[in-house]
Amino acid sequence: MLREMASTYGRSPGGYAWAVLSPLGAVVLMAFAFSFMLRSPSLGSSFVLFYATGYLPFDLYSQLQRKIGASLKFSRPLLAYPGVGWAHAVIARFLLNTLTLLTVFCIVIAGILVAVETQTLLRVLPILEGLAMVALLGLGVGLINCLLMGLFDVWERVWPILSRPLFLASAIFYIYEDVPAFAKAVLWWNPIVHAVGTVRTGFYPTYDASYVSPAYAFGLPLALIVAAMLFLRRYYRRALER
Repeated sequence: MLREMASTYGRSPGGYAWAVLSPLGAVVLMAFAFSFMLRSPSLGSSFVLFYATGYLPFDLYSQLQRKIGASLKFSRPLLAYPGVGWAHAVIARFLLNTLTLLTVFCIVIAGILVAVETQTLLRVLPILEGLAMVALLGLGVGLINCLLMGLFDVWERVWPILSRPLFLASAIFYIYEDVPAFAKAVLWWNPIVHAVGTVRTGFYPTYDASYVSPAYAFGLPLALIVAAMLFLRRYYRRALER
């Protein structure tokens, strides 16, 4: 974890400040752009808060799956030591980046609530539940990619292309109820949509995300984690040799 901190945040000017400024800048730009096209967001009256409640959970998933997917490559020199295993590299990246991104979430949301009059009544439990959904999904997808990127060089280029539509299909700019029925049938299978909906129920007490299935949103990531760990335990050496 110390090595991860030094290499990721210690080599660039500003360090951890960029971890906060990057998502904050993205949220502010989205709110500024959409405020010219729409009279009000789908929930509440603040564009900044609405997009923050969608973008920040998505960013947590996105950053975790990317960091964990590169765990073997990043920690290859350390894995030569007998006392260091592939699980240590994954756990270190997961813990550090999860704690960092949760801290960023709290700082950005607190800044918005102080700077903008939102009249929001926070419910912490749904917010934590939704963030747990995307954190586990990021771990599960990251572990699968960790294996596939180690075994197949081309997967490192294919995955970013395949996953790019997720940014538009994760209910960041809208709510699930706003899309047509045929789109709902497709979007429901995206677990990030369930997580974003759960997080938003913690910020908007009148919002009832009845489509959310905790069993699916937690079950799919856990299945990915178990499957990936079983395969990594067997094939991680082959992945490191490539």
